[in-house]
Amino acid sequence: MKLYMSPASPFVRKVLVVLHETDQADAVELVPVSVTALNPSDALIPKNPLSKIPALERDDGPTIYDSRVICAYLDDLSGGRLYRQGPGKWDQLTLEATADGLLDAAVLMVYEGRVRPEDMQFAPWVEAQWAKVDRALTALESRWIPHLSGPIDIGQVAVGCALGYLDFRHADRGWRTGRPALAAWYDGFSARSSMRATAPQG
Repeated sequence: MKLYMSPASPFVRKVLVVLHETDQADAVELVPVSVTALNPSDALIPKNPLSKIPALERDDGPTIYDSRVICAYLDDLSGGRLYRQGPGKWDQLTLEATADGLLDAAVLMVYEGRVRPEDMQFAPWVEAQWAKVDRALTALESRWIPHLSGPIDIGQVAVGCALGYLDFRHADRGWRTGRPALAAWYDGFSARSSMRATAPQG
């Protein structure tokens, strides 16, 4: 299998963490791709018409894409350890969605500064994206700590990668302030070998 990826993408990192946690890292070839909304990749478009990463080219079927789809597929291949069934299933999927939504907003903030010309950038829009991030962080601190403290699952992986991205791209925003339980959880989770092996670059 081939994973089309960028080492700076937090959504790619989710997939990489899952590969490490399920002992499949050596089964996938990493194919770096440079892509933005304004510069789609000619190499990636035949694999993913949206020209977005991550995208996983399989040996036995069409390329699949979106980090949630890829993570679920890889976990299924490994016997299914990160996606709970029965009680807690919908909680973990909502936790993953919360982390991914946080990431969507945080990535859009970066794109505003990197892709738009300076005279077209809109500061209130950037702050509106951060407001989404802030609300998600508050929900994690107030509502989700008990779940984060349980056995590792895809919700925890998603949250860990989201918080890592905030440190990587938005460290000046100080997401830990007023969130001691979430900060303490992340300090422990980020020490996992899968997280150390996939630290963002670029």
